[in-house]
Amino acid sequence: MRWFRLIARTANKVIDRMALLELSNVSKHFGAIHALNDVSFSLEPGEVVGLMGDNGAGKSTLVKIVAGNFQPSHGDMRMEGQNLTLNRPIEAREHGIEIVYQDLALCDNLTAAANVYLGRELRKGVGPFQILDYPSMYRRAGELFKEIKSETRPRDQVKQMSGGQRQAVAIARTMLSEAKLVLMDEPTAAISVRQVAEVLNLIRHLRDQGIAVVLISHRMPDVFAVCDRIVVLRRGIKVADKDIEKSSPEEVTGLITGAIETA
Repeated sequence: MRWFRLIARTANKVIDRMALLELSNVSKHFGAIHALNDVSFSLEPGEVVGLMGDNGAGKSTLVKIVAGNFQPSHGDMRMEGQNLTLNRPIEAREHGIEIVYQDLALCDNLTAAANVYLGRELRKGVGPFQILDYPSMYRRAGELFKEIKSETRPRDQVKQMSGGQRQAVAIARTMLSEAKLVLMDEPTAAISVRQVAEVLNLIRHLRDQGIAVVLISHRMPDVFAVCDRIVVLRRGIKVADKDIEKSSPEEVTGLITGAIETA
């Protein structure tokens, strides 16, 4: 199927060269520290890009710029052909950009449905006389879990869930706002092999729905299992941006460590 997606992406570029997201010479400086230096890349709808690099390579800084946590020191971003300037994360969400942080930012004492709707709770009533609309939130959360083929139940408390189920809750939350791009920070860290398979299936589901994914991961097998392209950063500089089929784990390791300068 991957070759089919590559042909489809190529055809789409011929028909309409507008990428979902484009970064042009984006840099971020914290005083004398240059976290990112002139990083450029583009992302197509439904494309999964693996973002790799050693600690301090600039991966998290790049993702936080796209998510609206940081503004670039210089450089430009475009979303669907329009200039994109983000001052706050809520503005990124308004443009269809969602982020799943490594710690997932879930409340263990709440249900799955309550976490999906956290900060966006549904209410019913008139004027000041409103109450939370739990039935509607349970129903919609259940539909989202079915969409991503998760066995997570809306009324279950998060503290009782496995790592894979927690990821399902975090991903379902991104789908409430009809996301176009989901940024995922180390989603398969510190979970079991079976739960890793669940999370990779969730990423495939997002891709199949036409949602683009940027996957930050140190786990080489995961990146090569689900990604269409790989971008490697080293010391804030992009040293590789290529189709996954044209690379290898050995090459990526060399790029990360500096044994290979660029690819």
